[in-house]
Formats: sequence, C-alpha cells, structure tokens
Amino acid sequence: MPVEHLQIAERFRGPPRSGNGGYTCGLIARHLQGTVAVRLKLPPPINTALRLESVDDGARLFHGTALVGEGKHAQLDLPAPAGPSFAEAEQASHAYVGFKTHNFPGCFVCGPARQPADGLRIFPGQVKGAAVIAAPWMPDASLADDSQRVSPEFLWSALDCTGAFAVLPSKPDVAIVLGELCAAITGEITPGERCVVTGWPLTVAGRKRLAGSAVYAEDGRLVALARAVWIEVPLSDWH
Repeated sequence: MPVEHLQIAERFRGPPRSGNGGYTCGLIARHLQGTVAVRLKLPPPINTALRLESVDDGARLFHGTALVGEGKHAQLDLPAPAGPSFAEAEQASHAYVGFKTHNFPGCFVCGPARQPADGLRIFPGQVKGAAVIAAPWMPDASLADDSQRVSPEFLWSALDCTGAFAVLPSKPDVAIVLGELCAAITGEITPGERCVVTGWPLTVAGRKRLAGSAVYAEDGRLVALARAVWIEVPLSDWH
C-alpha cells in the first residue's frame, strides 16, 4: 500500500485552525483516477504530520490513528449550467456577501483578508438574470505543478467555497462546513488564465445543504464539476 507523509500548510487553511475542505479533498483524491467523492470525518489539522494511504479504489488520510477523510471512486450525474463570461463574473463578484460579513475571512479560497498571490480570492456573487453565483479567477503562478498547469488540488479548492455561498444559511450564529465533495476534474488550466467559477443550490435537507459548482477555462471549457454536501454547525465551534 503506497503511503505518503504530508502536512497541510497554514496557507491552505479554511477556518482558523483547520485546512480548507476542498484543498484537503484534493490532496486525498490526487492519486485516484476519474470522478472521486471525498468525505471528511474530522476538521483537517494544519501544520501537523498526516499520513495518506492509497489503494487502487480509494485513499484515506490519517492524523495518527484518527481518520481525517476518505476518498472513493464515484459517479457524478450533475448537469452544469452554462458558464457566464469573465466580464459577467467580474460584475457578479461585486455583490459578494463576504465583503460585508465573513465567518472565516482568512480562508485560502474565499477569504477577503487574504492577499493576491496568497489566497485564491474567489469572491462569488449573484449573476444578473441567472440562477448561479459566479466569480472570476486568475490562478497565481504558485499554484502550478511541474507541468506548469494548475495542480488539481487547487481546482478542488475552487469548487469548494463557491458552492458554499450558493447555499449559505441566513442565521448569524450558524456556519456551514464541508462534509463531502464529489468532483470530476476533466481538463486543465494554466496560471494567469481568465477562468470563471460558478455555484448553484441543489437542495436542503435538515442540517445538510447540497450545492453544485464548476470551473470554466478562459475558452469556456468546463474543466471541473462538483457536488458538495455542506453541514450546518454552530459558528462558536469554529472560533
């Protein structure tokens, strides 16, 4: 069984003391081919020794003996809405609710407190006349792998928070955290490319909120698609 030892750097945090859920899911999924569903069992610890065990049909991330998350091959039957233009996404981003109030302003993906070239700074807002939210995204050079393409775990990251803002609860004392992310990475993008990230609501069932999200390349190609399960939790648990 292949075993990889790794740490989630503080740069890739979501809430103040744990890794961004999408980024962590991407780390778990990166040795698996095709569509993968990753379920998070614990808040992913940052700056801590972790162990990733991979087999042909799955992967599991451990902190000591505690299971942090588990990935398995899956099916994703989810139609993607047409992606808005980069200009439409730029306009929508002005309405990003996180500019006014944000539970985790230091989040690697959607935190407005993060600086350019540090966070992804994906700030989705409602697209005029459409049932989706969208944000522009120009990936930084630090996100590239050895082939000079954006590494897949950052596509997983982009898919994460955009879906969350499509199903964000209106209660001030409630946050949502990622329970499961099922994603299909079907293409590649390069640093500096003018990409668009979208999110849309699917359903709400009790404390669970389901959302879809997608990443489009500069030429309009769909390069990543996901369905997320978000779980309502008391905001006080995460501060």
